[in-house]
Amino acid sequence: MEQHNYRNAEPVSLGDWMLTLFLTFIPLVNLIALLVWSFSSSTAPSKQNWARATLLWMIIGIAIVFVITLLGVGSAVMLGSQYN
Repeated sequence: MEQHNYRNAEPVSLGDWMLTLFLTFIPLVNLIALLVWSFSSSTAPSKQNWARATLLWMIIGIAIVFVITLLGVGSAVMLGSQYN
């Protein structure tokens, strides 16, 4: 496991955060950028942790949508089979 020297880590500037947030608004670019920031050793620790947390929330959101979709399709099939 890699060690970060948090005391010497430079804070992420306002401009860098503005660019970071702008890139995350663009579909598909956001996923690629988050993966790079999450797993790059040259990324600032605060930005790396933020990117990892954002990826986890994306995965949780996709899983929830997937489950809701399965429930919706399942109930539609059940309703459709009642009328056949």
